[in-house]
Amino acid sequence: MKLRLLKAAKVVSLDDQDRIFEPGYIGIEGSRITYIGDHPLDRGEYVDLGEKLVMPGLINAHTHTPMSLFRGLVEGHTLFDFDGWYNTIRVVEEVMTPEMIPSAVAVSCAEMIRTGTTTFADQYFWMEQIVPVVEQSGLRAALGYGIVELGDEKVRQRELEAAGAFLASLKGHPRLVGWVGPHALFVDNSEAAIELELRLADRYRTGLHIHLSTSGEEDRYCQQTYGRSAVQQMDKMGILERRLLAAHCLTVPVEDYPLLAAAPFTAVLAPSSAMRNAAGIPDGVGMWQAGINLALGSDNVTNNNSYDLFKEMQILGKLMAVHERKPNPLPTREILRMATINGAKALGLDEEIGSLEVGKKADLISLDLREIGWAPTDAQDIYTALVYGISGMHVRDVMVDGRWLYQNHSWTTIDYAQSCAALNDTYLELETRRSNHAATHH
Repeated sequence: MKLRLLKAAKVVSLDDQDRIFEPGYIGIEGSRITYIGDHPLDRGEYVDLGEKLVMPGLINAHTHTPMSLFRGLVEGHTLFDFDGWYNTIRVVEEVMTPEMIPSAVAVSCAEMIRTGTTTFADQYFWMEQIVPVVEQSGLRAALGYGIVELGDEKVRQRELEAAGAFLASLKGHPRLVGWVGPHALFVDNSEAAIELELRLADRYRTGLHIHLSTSGEEDRYCQQTYGRSAVQQMDKMGILERRLLAAHCLTVPVEDYPLLAAAPFTAVLAPSSAMRNAAGIPDGVGMWQAGINLALGSDNVTNNNSYDLFKEMQILGKLMAVHERKPNPLPTREILRMATINGAKALGLDEEIGSLEVGKKADLISLDLREIGWAPTDAQDIYTALVYGISGMHVRDVMVDGRWLYQNHSWTTIDYAQSCAALNDTYLELETRRSNHAATHH
């Protein structure tokens, strides 16, 4: 395999030793990093990136890519309780068709690439429409087949069969892995469904991507039904023995933190979504101090409304300071871990991605050091600059598996303008179907 040697003014590895190289060189053969250091090699194809900072690609640990189709449709509503979600999103989803999915996913993938995300964890249905677009985008992804069965046995059987077929279809894929995606345990997935979902996850050696503790509904149900919290009931049912990706975690009782810290569990904080939904502030500092693995997600962009994880890092840091009434209670280096190696750990990929190290996949991004926000470079800590000083619009190059997905201000795998035009057409079709449905059922 041919060696490519990237040179940049600064390489921030985000590895355990926090190595920073100025200038830095990264050797790539095929899809993997074979060299990283502060001096060039005397072989290979030389690529000078100039005045740029190279770092690991970001990991969006919770989103719903088709929901860019709904951007702007739920203003003034919250999606963090059952009524709000059902009466805004679910009623629209009921008139959707599978053909509406690809353009929305393409726009979502393009926006993630543009702002520095190289891996994402998705949860939705109609995965047969999502997978081809993600494959074309070149992104790495953990795709959770979303299941909402509301205690309906026929729906349960249909959705679990579809989820099983989906998981089988991704077996052995080089960049995509399938997950089981119960939307919300105890809320819209019954105990009968949960038991079958656990078996499905075990069969395919994967995890569960869920929403947890967005409004306390699970706890209220479990306290009334079992006399214990939702986390304690999950422990009793063996759910905590499986890898869990749990979005939001706004109302988890503090006394349950030790159970989650001891489990292969990740709380995915999505601060913009929590605020836009008026849902509350996650106890990020308390969970971090308890030893719970924390990752970062955008959630859907229906009312986030952005995929920019640099913005999410900044917002989370400021939100934690307000919540704790203390400056920097969640250190910038920890926030960067949430957006990189912690997300990789959550997905079981920390040996492959999340930092720039020899042997890992060449998933990386470059940021323009000539842009605003960096100066004075001799005074500002680099981690502080990355969290608080810049945005995803500083991104200039994006690579996944050794392949450029964004370079020279252009996408190489997605036609963004065409995707946006297709999404606008899809939205108009959705509006027509929604109006006709409302008139028919009036």
